[in-house]
Amino acid sequence: MKIFRIIYYIFCALIVLLALLFILSSLPINGNYKVLTVLSGSMEPAIRTGSTVIVAPENDYKVGDVITFKNSMGREMPITHRIYDIRVENSQIVYITKGDANNTPDIESAYKKNIEGRVLFSIPCLGYVVNFAKKPLGFALIIIIPSLIIIGDEIRKIYGEVKNKKEEIE
Repeated sequence: MKIFRIIYYIFCALIVLLALLFILSSLPINGNYKVLTVLSGSMEPAIRTGSTVIVAPENDYKVGDVITFKNSMGREMPITHRIYDIRVENSQIVYITKGDANNTPDIESAYKKNIEGRVLFSIPCLGYVVNFAKKPLGFALIIIIPSLIIIGDEIRKIYGEVKNKKEEIE
């Protein structure tokens, strides 16, 4: 019975952590952490397809850093690649990037203004859950229903304690 209680509390902590990550990453705060999903295998095996990456902006980046950036070719989806080389063009720092699984560097360079941040860490397979949770059905199944179960269980425990106290008094 004790193992179920431990699993229960771990599950509660994970739901709270996921909810906080979603809320904090969506706030429009400069320098804010971002939670993003990797949708391609260009960074495998370091970052697998379907992983969630936590990204934070920094002032300086160096060769070897894995960064997430938006390219200037109009793609909406950010790209997560490793810095392969750093150059200066027209007095601007330009980052040449390359996916670990790719044979050649990216055609499009990354400018500092387009960099969302350096990848702090990644969590394999969580991206599938995150993308599912962003949909109404997924949000209900992953966040709302488990939360209601936890709240209901806590109300049941409180009711039981109140009932026991009343019986002790009588």
